[in-house]
Amino acid sequence: LKESLDLSIFADAANQYQPLDKFNIDYPKAQIKQLENDNKAVELLEAKTRFDAASKIANAAITHASSFTKTISDNVDRWVLGSWTGVPIFLMVIYSLFLFSINFGGSLIDFFDMTAGVIFVDGMREVLINIGVPEFAQVVIADGVGGGIQVVATFIPIIASLYLFLTLLEEVGYMARAAFVMDKFMRRIGLSGKAFIPLIVGFGCNVPGIMAARTLDTHRERVTTVMMSPFMSCGARLAVYALFAAAFFPVGGQNIVFALYLIGVIFAIFTGLILKRAFKEDETSDFLMELPGYQLPSLRNLGINTWNKLKGFVVGAGKVIVVVVTLINVVNSVGMDGTFGNQDSENSALSALAQTVTPVFEPMGIHEDNWPATVGIVTGILAKEVVVGTLDSLYSNMAAEQSGTSEQEAEYDLLGGLGEALATVPVNLGDALDNISDPLGLSILDDTHSQDLAAASQEVSTDTFGVMVSRFDGKAGAFAYLLFILLYFPCVAALGAMVREVGRGWATIGALWSTGLAYVVAVTFYQTATFSQHPTSSIFWIVFSVALLGVSIYMLMRYGSKTSKTSIPITTISNCRHCE
Repeated sequence: LKESLDLSIFADAANQYQPLDKFNIDYPKAQIKQLENDNKAVELLEAKTRFDAASKIANAAITHASSFTKTISDNVDRWVLGSWTGVPIFLMVIYSLFLFSINFGGSLIDFFDMTAGVIFVDGMREVLINIGVPEFAQVVIADGVGGGIQVVATFIPIIASLYLFLTLLEEVGYMARAAFVMDKFMRRIGLSGKAFIPLIVGFGCNVPGIMAARTLDTHRERVTTVMMSPFMSCGARLAVYALFAAAFFPVGGQNIVFALYLIGVIFAIFTGLILKRAFKEDETSDFLMELPGYQLPSLRNLGINTWNKLKGFVVGAGKVIVVVVTLINVVNSVGMDGTFGNQDSENSALSALAQTVTPVFEPMGIHEDNWPATVGIVTGILAKEVVVGTLDSLYSNMAAEQSGTSEQEAEYDLLGGLGEALATVPVNLGDALDNISDPLGLSILDDTHSQDLAAASQEVSTDTFGVMVSRFDGKAGAFAYLLFILLYFPCVAALGAMVREVGRGWATIGALWSTGLAYVVAVTFYQTATFSQHPTSSIFWIVFSVALLGVSIYMLMRYGSKTSKTSIPITTISNCRHCE
């Protein structure tokens, strides 16, 4: 006992009533005297002494094996977390995530889109017509509410695929390791490694990227990631890029698209750095994470977790989407003469409103006669891929005005429509297998050298290209428009996801910040590119843009600093000297 506990041992028998003078030693008094000017924390010294003593006794009592046996997790982590192998393996996992959610999940989008359209839009309109409902109510219920449900339905397969894959990574145990691999890079903009996955997912679609931010640990990280996600060029924007690349950049169009992707990443990082300064109190926080062991996932847990997350999007974000889609579709359908059914035509109230607003976009190269470009910006709020359909409809109508031709509306056929929707599944799955090496769909750029091929691949009229070239102010005006499309207001689905994840306040700030930044960047580029044509006005607009950018940064930092002080409530325990 003396050797183990390092204590002085005295033999004594209490029943013999021996004097206790031998215990009255000066050693403890001398120790107390030495501690008079010692400022070390007693608790720490006491804890260290206890742990050292416990370790010493444990080492004397426990026999360890001569060699440490590595588990399967340890052997796998040797590669997954390796200095040279960790990042490549991470990129392979992210590629698989893209491949599954964008290609195979995306192959079901047409089925959900067409099915929802046949039932909630065309079917609802047919029912309302048969029971004699007024045309205005038809527009609100069928085109508005039904169209909103259709927009929500198109995101169901891709979001379900995304969350299924992410849940699989969590169940297996890789998600924590992915955060560890990317943590060093992401900390430079004030985020942990976990935030890298939502941003990468945003290249396929901003909506699941924003929704994936809920896996982050802190409110600050979720807000910053959600604010950065809309700047990732989604697949819907790629369709717009390809259309303009075919019309204005038939040679080297892929370089233009690559530049747009890179610009989006730059402004996402720019936003992250601003918010890092706004959330000052979290700048030095450490990132600690326990790496769980690898395990086989449970099919029941995969299904439950995926369903809960998908239901959260449909119920939460779906409400915002339906309201906004209803509003825009009603304005797009109502004509200036009070008639209905004027979608994407010059007679619609939306087109008239766009013609009124077009002068606001004049500094970025959109002139008054190019009002369809403004309509495209407005309808792009629904979904960025709608820009292509809007521009094609308006520009092709302009080109065909003298011919007087018009399209005949097909009769409603529920079973036929459902059959067509179902027929898209094997075709799209086949295309997904053929394009397994291209999850982002960049192969669409292969046709930009030929306007005929580009028109066929995007299902637009070849007349659209000629009118576009004549209405935009050359390549400078076209690229400025693309910059605006890249950066401005997120689509309603993304906005709904932002409301769901970080609340209305940050969603509103995000929409205003991205739109203001888009205007500043587009105006600055166009005025710089055409500086020789009007130097005086260019100087004015460039100075105005810089000032607007400064005000926007100030407001963003102020709002971030304000909310960071109240985002995490702190509970004080009474009679606790640490809290006091």
